[in-house]
Amino acid sequence: MTKTTASCPKCRQPVTLELTRLFDLNTDPDAKKKLLSGMANIVVCPHCGYQGPYPTPIVYHDPENELLLTFFPPEAGVPVNEQERIIGPLIKKVVDDLAPEKRKAYIFRPQTMLTQQRLFERILEADGITPEMMKAQQDRLALIQRLALIRPEAQAEAIQQDDDLIDDQLFLLLSRLIEASAASGDEAGAQKLGTLQEKLLEHSSFGRKLAHQTAETQQAITELQGLSKKGLTRESLLDLIIASEESEIRLATIVSMARGGLDYGFFQLLSERIDRTNEPDKSNLVALRQKLLDMTQEIDEAIKAQTDEASKLLSEILASDNVEEATQKALPQVTQIFVDLLRHELQNAQNTKDEPKAAKLQTIVKTLQAASASGIYLEVIDALVQAKDETEINKILEEAKEIINDDFLQLLSGLINQVESQGEEAAMVQRLRDINRSVLRFSMQQNLNKN
Repeated sequence: MTKTTASCPKCRQPVTLELTRLFDLNTDPDAKKKLLSGMANIVVCPHCGYQGPYPTPIVYHDPENELLLTFFPPEAGVPVNEQERIIGPLIKKVVDDLAPEKRKAYIFRPQTMLTQQRLFERILEADGITPEMMKAQQDRLALIQRLALIRPEAQAEAIQQDDDLIDDQLFLLLSRLIEASAASGDEAGAQKLGTLQEKLLEHSSFGRKLAHQTAETQQAITELQGLSKKGLTRESLLDLIIASEESEIRLATIVSMARGGLDYGFFQLLSERIDRTNEPDKSNLVALRQKLLDMTQEIDEAIKAQTDEASKLLSEILASDNVEEATQKALPQVTQIFVDLLRHELQNAQNTKDEPKAAKLQTIVKTLQAASASGIYLEVIDALVQAKDETEINKILEEAKEIINDDFLQLLSGLINQVESQGEEAAMVQRLRDINRSVLRFSMQQNLNKN
């Protein structure tokens, strides 16, 4: 993403905006989400008030589906030879960033998309999305964009007018748009969409239903936490479940969170209570027992399916020639169940003295730890970039002093080189260099204090 100055598509006055021309899933797993969100390359003109997409060339790369797509907006009016000069370096970067053994024939035959609509359709087709599904998603996106551009005070009425179009998929899409805006650094856009989300929860039928479900879920969590502080027993858990049986949402939440407590002893206790109860409460408890059995079975089946997926993923990583690279590519699929399985397998390998397997598993563990640390490092660097002055920088560094180490310094140095090589504006490069000097001074002072 590069900050640049361009002419407003409507009034032609100069505006500053952030442009992303290369969406490469090989280097950015969120690239597809950012592009399809419809919020990438949006220009907001301070002169005429225009808000909308800025016409810019796009290169999209999806190595898993073997897609290399290019799009040059016709309204830009750029000759074909000039288009090739602009897009050429972007394609070269795709090739350079791809490991030699993964450079297949599709890389050398990029497909030209004549419209942005066709670009989006081709991307979705590769994921098995039907035209009907695309149309529904586009309608939801258009509604979100239309509502987002309405004055806040007029949004409630507009939402009520389109009430029948607002469903769970629209809220899911809106959440992804908010995430994409935040991830791309568009805080104003994320805030604007967040405000719209609050209005939708308040003024749409589905939103009010969703808000009610959230409140019911939160109540169940609060009640369960309260019991846990006092010391959760089978008896108290059973009493809470019986008190919550009229709310499917609260009941499902409690069962999912306290699945371990719904064991043989729990159901034995419930059966004993049934035997001591007279009609009609007895029939209600019998029905509740069956409902709980069905819920726990469903949860167990879901956990087994997730465990099987985690086991398959771990086997694929262990079988790869480069375990570290395979782990990095699998990061979006890593779940807590995968981490638990990884620890279990590592313990078994160490107990059985299977050193080759243990070494591979240790590589996976270290790669996951490094990925987690990198995320924390980037959060600190982002905070440093946003800091108003040296005093605030020193305060941030003091609070994060435990992670200001050689790995942090190496990541910051690599980030500076990356930003500079991508042609980011000089001010940003200089800002990162100034921060690097502050971090180095802080690190040196910390080392002196230790000595």
